[in-house]
Amino acid sequence: MSENIVESSILWAQSLTKQVNTGETQLTILQDINLQINAGEAVAVIGASGSGKSTLLGLMAGLDLPTSGKVHWDQVDIFSLDEDSRAALRGKMLGFVFQSFQLLPALTALENVMLPLELIGQSVNAESIAQKLLNRVGLAKRYNHYPKQLSGGEQQRVAIARAFATEPKLLLADEPTGNLDSTTGSQIIELMFELNGEHNTTLVLVTHDEALSKRCDRQIRLADGKLVE
Repeated sequence: MSENIVESSILWAQSLTKQVNTGETQLTILQDINLQINAGEAVAVIGASGSGKSTLLGLMAGLDLPTSGKVHWDQVDIFSLDEDSRAALRGKMLGFVFQSFQLLPALTALENVMLPLELIGQSVNAESIAQKLLNRVGLAKRYNHYPKQLSGGEQQRVAIARAFATEPKLLLADEPTGNLDSTTGSQIIELMFELNGEHNTTLVLVTHDEALSKRCDRQIRLADGKLVE
């Protein structure tokens, strides 16, 4: 890819490959992935189960290491950094929404949303920012509730509020409506795109949800670990 393409991309993957050793053989999960995501885009990563979508998202987030290849965030090669430096950059630049919510059970909704702010040293304003976000996602009366006291849709709302807490440039979401009923899922879709517009965040979403993929600016399709047209 040219230097101009790299400079225009908030996220850029180059020759990204992931293999795992299964004992007797080596399984290729992703093979030679090249893609770019530009600032402000909403991109859906689609494909059949087992096509490598979640693995690609984990590599994009720097949560997993590739067998070979590179991922750049704003021209920074994240795999050239050590884990601590990568985590610090992730805390400032990236938000992540998991299908299974991944809220900390010992923390209240408010504390879960405050946590990423505290981790990057913004503890002074963390509570007020978290309250505003919980209000924004319709959970003004749930500040002090623990995850087990919340419905699935409410937990995902907390997770979305947490993901936007640091005003990340880039938000990645892995099947954000996958554990929700269709009505609640539709509400979550609307909420994510409303917040995206308000915060001008770039979205990359792994999804089987046709309604969600159609809301995105474009779709990236994977099949057998490879990009397809």
